[in-house]
Amino acid sequence: MLLSCAAFGASLNASSCSWQKQPLSTTDAKVSPIASIQAIVSSTPTAEDKAIPKYDHIFVVIEENKGYSQIIGNPNAPNLNQLAKTYGLASNFYGMVHPSEANYITLLGGSTFGIHDDDAYYCQSGSTDRFCSNAKTPGYASHTVASKSLLDQLEQKGLTWKGYFEDLPAPGSKAVFAPSVIRALYAVKHNGFMSFKTVQDDPDRASKIVPLKQLTADLQSGKVPNYSHIIFNQCHEMHGLPECGELQRLIRTGDTFIEKTVEQITHSTLWSSAGNNAIIITWDEDNNPEKKTETQGCCGYDGKSAANFGGGHVATIVITNHGPRGVIDPTPYNHNSLLRTTENVFGIYEYLNGAGDSNKGVKPMTPLFSK
Repeated sequence: MLLSCAAFGASLNASSCSWQKQPLSTTDAKVSPIASIQAIVSSTPTAEDKAIPKYDHIFVVIEENKGYSQIIGNPNAPNLNQLAKTYGLASNFYGMVHPSEANYITLLGGSTFGIHDDDAYYCQSGSTDRFCSNAKTPGYASHTVASKSLLDQLEQKGLTWKGYFEDLPAPGSKAVFAPSVIRALYAVKHNGFMSFKTVQDDPDRASKIVPLKQLTADLQSGKVPNYSHIIFNQCHEMHGLPECGELQRLIRTGDTFIEKTVEQITHSTLWSSAGNNAIIITWDEDNNPEKKTETQGCCGYDGKSAANFGGGHVATIVITNHGPRGVIDPTPYNHNSLLRTTENVFGIYEYLNGAGDSNKGVKPMTPLFSK
């Protein structure tokens, strides 16, 4: 039996039972104002960076909590394995940390910004909100990130972006969970956009953070943003809720949803155009086994850092309309590498935070994007 939002004292929007941000109390605001974080920017592209051709559109699909060996070679993921074989596979790709939230943030900002839990995007040190359960921990980082992100970079370049989220209760919603905390099909911890202050404060946010069904309309109209972020709900992205089914069913369901989305994009007019377009399918982190027998990260990860100790080995598949075919790239990569590559494909040669860590082995994913 599902409990109503009212039973927990949640605020509701008019259209759905959605768990919304609760305003911080005056005390909370005084204890821990939003931290101002200056992005560390590197602007020295290498020959590998410059070798990546410009792309018109990038679609990033992020799946949840499955290690490389759970996907690659698994007969319950036939579509993913066929895509990996036909197009490109990064066979040595790593998440940044456990649990989920900071991986999504890194993909957009090049850093976990010290975050290593799934507390709500508005949480500050000392917060008493029920979705800030770790806020009394010493050294707790602000979960509202006042730093430059890929989204700012795109806008400065005159390019567009949009996030498509399955079961988002309304465009621009600030919901933490929807439709309820008990049945959290949508969870804001998987929406890295909302962690950035510029997005929280954006008056046009409702046109940029939208329900997944909007993708169909945008592809049909040709009004597709340059950068698209696609997140399924927690039953369809392989994460899993009690009602979603056992492990292999989760993987089969996620594989099917990816197939439908990839076909929708590749059958659109956009895909047959002369311009370069790509779909990247990755995972936020592996299944975080209790006994870790494999390397957990690459490219500057620190096993002693709570916020960057490695998120495990995950699959990352790159599908291009004009790019390479049948490539298995064994280069060590992580979410910083993907951010750096995304910056490159749009002609952005300032690399945010860890995306610029060439001295730590962060490289662009050139073999998967350039023939």
